[in-house]
Formats: sequence, C-alpha cells, structure tokens
Amino acid sequence: QEQLVQSGGGLVQPGGALTLSCAASGFSLRNWAVGWFRQAPGMEREGVACITHNEGFALYTDPVKGRFTVSRDDARNTVYLKMDSLKPEDTALYYCAAAPLGAWTCSHQSTEYDYWGQGTQVTVSS
Repeated sequence: QEQLVQSGGGLVQPGGALTLSCAASGFSLRNWAVGWFRQAPGMEREGVACITHNEGFALYTDPVKGRFTVSRDDARNTVYLKMDSLKPEDTALYYCAAAPLGAWTCSHQSTEYDYWGQGTQVTVSS
C-alpha cells in the first residue's frame, strides 16, 4: 500500500526549531516531487515548500523563505522540512505530499499531488 507517513511536530516556543519527516512506504520517492503544506484553523491549505526529484531543487513561499529548509534523502525514501525561527503564525497542521511532476518541477498547488501524509500538528506558543 502506497502511503506517506509523517513524524515530528509538536509544541515549541517562538524562535525555536522543529524538523518534520515524511517517509514513503510502498513506493519510491526517487521520481516524485514532494511538497509541504499547512492548514491553520479556519484557513485554506497553503503550500510552504517543495522539492524536485532531480538535484533536489527547492522552492519556498514568502512566509517561510529564509526560515524553512526542505531536503530529501532518497536512500531513506524520506523528505524533511526543517523549520527555524518559528513564529506563532506558523501554527498549523502540516502535510507532506508527493506528485509525479517533471524532473525539475515542483509545485505549491495541492491539486498537483497524488499522495498525502496524515498530517502533523505544529504549535508555536510561549
């Protein structure tokens, strides 16, 4: 059964850091772009970062640029989202997703993605 399994997340103080993991099971992520999305209560789901499957080029949306880093380890079939300098407005349910896009392409559009992780809560609060 193909699935993405997320881990990490939790409660952190403002200015702190967390790393989320997204491991594929039942298929190889090697030829898939991976995106990270988040959804705060009462808000639309939004893309925050994505990474291509060729050379691992990454794209970030403005709210997280310079603070979040997405990386992939194809040997471990896992993608990571390292979040630094966290702010209260980063509080949300975070999802990873995989898309069969071209080698040099990734997307912040959720409709492009086929497989989704179960979501993990990130809460930034003092």
